[in-house]
Amino acid sequence: MKRLIGFILFWIGIGMCIMLFLHRGLLAIGIIIACLVLGYNLFTSCK
Repeated sequence: MKRLIGFILFWIGIGMCIMLFLHRGLLAIGIIIACLVLGYNLFTSCK
């Protein structure tokens, strides 16, 4: 389950990176970084 949530959060972060080209904002950058880091950690923590 952690792996699936991590995968989803990672791709949400990628989608928000694309959104960044349309709308620039500090909140968007913070959410992007949080989703990418959390998603990557959850995805790679499963053994």
